[in-house]
Amino acid sequence: MLIYVLEDEESIRELEMYALEKNGFEVQGFENSQSFYKTIEKRAPDLILLDIMLPGEDGLTVLKKIRSDAAFAKIPVIIISAKTTEFDRVKGLDLGADDYMCKPFGVMELVSRVKARLRTIYDGYSSELSFSGITISDKTRTVTVDQIPLELTYKEYELLKMFMENPQIVLQRDHILDRIWGHDSTGRTLDVHIRMLRSKLGKYGKCITTVRGVGYKLDKDK
Repeated sequence: MLIYVLEDEESIRELEMYALEKNGFEVQGFENSQSFYKTIEKRAPDLILLDIMLPGEDGLTVLKKIRSDAAFAKIPVIIISAKTTEFDRVKGLDLGADDYMCKPFGVMELVSRVKARLRTIYDGYSSELSFSGITISDKTRTVTVDQIPLELTYKEYELLKMFMENPQIVLQRDHILDRIWGHDSTGRTLDVHIRMLRSKLGKYGKCITTVRGVGYKLDKDK
């Protein structure tokens, strides 16, 4: 599931992102509302972590805009703020926040609150993807091939999940690298992981096809 973190303090933003990524979430961070708005128009997240004291447009204004837009109104929002008075908490909740955490916060509590909110909002959602004989369950982070469990590394799992979320769509190399590895990666890193993933998938490895000069795609016809 995808979580957006809108937080201008880099150290706090990175801490939140690291904790969530370690718990299997896909996370993207933003330091201001401008970059946040540009991205949410392209892809809506499953949950938003929102700071109040941001440069330029503050978090409460961002919250109002989210709740006034039908496309995003139902996305759960958790405010994480240094504003700790009862008045501040009530104001944030009254404006539409689903939860309110005060800084400093415990990382384990943050992850627990995120999971609890997602269970409440998305209880019963289907997190299982299937392609040919491959099945991936994002709830349990397990993969089976012809109903036989398959052991994958964290990056291999994320790579396979990305392909299965976008079957028969050509995924550009730079896009894959940015989403799975961030900026700390090279083309060789991707090639090695593709080769290992193909090998582990056995007869289905050939479904991951190379589109020369562009990237890769998951194709049933191959």
